[in-house]
Parts: sequence; structure tokens; C-alpha cells
Amino acid sequence: MTRALLTFFALFQSPLLFAADLFAPFKDEAGDTKWQYVANFSSGVLIILLTLVVIILSVTWRRARRYNVALEEIRTHLEQRVRERTAKLEREVSEHVITTKMLKASQSYIQNILSSMPLVLVGLDRQGNITHWNSRAEQISGISSEEAIGQNLWSIYSDITVSPRHIEQALEKGEAITLRHSQPGSYHFDITVYPLENYSEPGVVILVDDVTKRVIAENMLIHHDKLSSMGELATTMASDINTPLQGILFDLRSFQGVLESGKLLPPGTENSPESAHLQELLKSASESGRKVESIIRNLLQFARGRSDKPQEANVIDIMEHAIEQARDVLVEPDTFPFTAVEIKRDYQDDVPMIPCYVTELQQVFLSLMRHAYQAMTQKQAAGYRPIINIFIGENYDALSIRIEHNGTGLTDEEQMYLFEPYVQSSDSIEQAATGAGKRLSLPYFVITEQHQGHMAVTSDPETGSTFHIQLELS
Repeated sequence: MTRALLTFFALFQSPLLFAADLFAPFKDEAGDTKWQYVANFSSGVLIILLTLVVIILSVTWRRARRYNVALEEIRTHLEQRVRERTAKLEREVSEHVITTKMLKASQSYIQNILSSMPLVLVGLDRQGNITHWNSRAEQISGISSEEAIGQNLWSIYSDITVSPRHIEQALEKGEAITLRHSQPGSYHFDITVYPLENYSEPGVVILVDDVTKRVIAENMLIHHDKLSSMGELATTMASDINTPLQGILFDLRSFQGVLESGKLLPPGTENSPESAHLQELLKSASESGRKVESIIRNLLQFARGRSDKPQEANVIDIMEHAIEQARDVLVEPDTFPFTAVEIKRDYQDDVPMIPCYVTELQQVFLSLMRHAYQAMTQKQAAGYRPIINIFIGENYDALSIRIEHNGTGLTDEEQMYLFEPYVQSSDSIEQAATGAGKRLSLPYFVITEQHQGHMAVTSDPETGSTFHIQLELS
């Protein structure tokens, strides 16, 4: 066997010899081939080769198995990572879905709040282009949100009080700007311009709050308090004045009676000019005392006749009562009395009753009579006839009242400030009385705020003035 192997290796070492005579090692001396040796040699080589193949396959199989185990572990690990990643992704997707729903719900909720707000809400960028336009803005302007978004505010709604200067001012200062826009007797608006903070594009939000009802309620409360204070003051003043006045009138009547009896005059002087002048002075003093009594009665009636609730009343009766009061109390020295004024009445038949505050409305008419009387006394001339025309009648669903006089009319500036409150800026009592007498703020308030009516004036300095009043019938 050893010999065969040596022979085999020798063949490999001498390939040329092997190629020349492959079976030479297996021949005997006679040159015959020993096939038994060839078979044994071939079997041994095959066994060696098979053994090598088995060893190589075994090593390869072990290595492949080890690789398979490693691959299986890698696959298991990857599958685990995929499951973890999938689970995490599912959680993230679920959270994203929930967050999206919450954002949509919040956005819808905020949008509903903005849309249902009783305020006008307008969003603007720095150039004045509209970014938001809520339903209240649609109602007030008559412009839909689709038409407004992206448009310049002042190009589609020029009536708004806010100007581009207010927008720039709010953005520059970084703080809100508040404006007040009102028409006394009609509406009151609070306008606030808020600059947007922490936003990518600079802009503002405009809020327009209709505070008409609140202002009316506040004014009514203030008016009620003022009238209550005036009632208390009127009662106190009337009581304080009435006591000494009655004493003065009693003394005047007593002195007049004694004077008429002739006991104080020397005999023969009863018809002298001095006696007649003294009688005239006493008569004038008594007449003035009676006018003061009428003023006191008016004060007491004003203090006691007020009511917290409107009452059904006839405006014609209230007007006639105011005229009677004016005849009693309106008189100025060195001019004609109110009794000399010609009153022309134009009253419609069957004027309906209206709910009103009788005492306050009577004071309104009395104030207008006083205003007309003062205007007519400024226009004294030869042949001048002071006239007041009064019209009361139903006009559609309102009661129309016109008071016209032919005295000195109002200038444009006086008409502008006629219904504004008077603020005394001088210590002069005469100037204060003159300035206050030209104002009709309290009558205007009583008509427009307390009775929810309308009041206006038309005037010409040459021909006179006309006061227009409208009161709701129901």
C-alpha cells in the first residue's frame, strides 16, 4: 500500500513519465500489468478523495448551519424590530389621527365661536387686506365672507370708522387702540384694533362692539339719578322759597289793603301821582310774587309727578299744560311777556294716546317754549308779531310734533352744539345762564333715550327755527 502511494506521488512528480506510461508502476518484470494493484490503488485514492469530500462537506455543513443560525437570529431580530417599528408607527398614526380630529374640532369650535359672536370681527394684514370676516360682519355690511376675504377693507366697505393710520399705529405701538363711534339717539359702537402677536405675518384684528343698549341703559340710570336728585332739590328749593314768599305776599297784600284804605296817606293825596306810582309798584310786586308761586308749583309738580314707568297720555293735553305754564313763568324785563305770543295750533283729530313719561315730556315742551320765547325777544322791531306754530298729528306709525317760531334763528355752529351738554367755562353767572339757555341737551335726552324717539331742528337766522319730534305710538 505504501509502495502504491509512493508510486502515485512519484507519478505526480513526474507527469511526463506518468503521461508516457500510466500503468508502468503496475507491471511486473515481464511487462504484464497487475490489475489487482491498479484496483487497490484506485480504491485507496477514491476512499481518500471521498474522505476529503466528506470532511469538506461536514465542515461546509457546520459552517452553513452556523450561518443559518446567525441568519435566523438576524431574521428574528429584524422581525422583532419590524414589529416594534410597526407598533410604534401604528401608535403614532393613531395619535396623529386623534390630534387631527382634536385640531379639526378645536378649529371648528373656534370658528363657530367667531361666527356666532355678537361682535363684528375683521382680520387684516398689514396692507389692509381682509383675512377673516365673521357672520356679524356679513350682517352689518351685507358682504359675504367669500367676497370679502383677500379684498382691501376700505375698497369694499369704506363706511368703517377705522382708517389705515389706526392699523399702522396699532402695529407700531404693539398695543390695542380703542375708538368710539356713536350717533346720539341712534347707535353707539366701541371699536378696538388688536395687533397680532407671535404670528408669521403682521396684522390686526378689528372688533366692533354694538354697545347701544348698554349706553342707553347707563344713560337711563344716570338720567334717573339726575332727575331724582333734581326732584329732591326742587322739593327742597320750593319748600325753602315758599315759606318766606308767602310771608312777603301776605305783607304785600296787607300793605296794599292799608294803602287802599287811605290811612297811611295824608288827606287829599289819595289820587296823587306818588300814590298811583306806589300802587303800581305794589301791583307789580304782587304779580311777580304770583309768578314765583307758579314756578314753585311747577317745581313741586315736577318733583311729585315723576313715574318710573311710562303712562298712557294725550300729547295735546301735555302740550296745552306746558303752554299754560309758559304763560305763568316766562317773562323778561324790558320786553313783551309770553302771554303776548300768538299760539297757532294745528292738532289732528283723534290723536292716539301714547305711552310716555308725562312730567318729563311736559318739561321738554316747556323748555322748547322757553327757547322760542328767548329767540323771539331778540327780534323786537316795529310791527313784529311773535308767533309759535304747533303741529301734532299721526305720521305713519309715529306721532309727529313740530314747534315753529319766527324769532331769531340758529347759526350753523349753534345747531351743531344745540343738543350737546353745556359746560360752564366762565365764572360769570350771566354768561353761564345765556350759554345754558341755548342748549337743549336734557330735552334731547328725554326724547331720544328715554322715549326712544327722534328730535331734530331746522333753522335760519332770519326766519326762525322749527323743532321736529317723533314719538313711537306703541
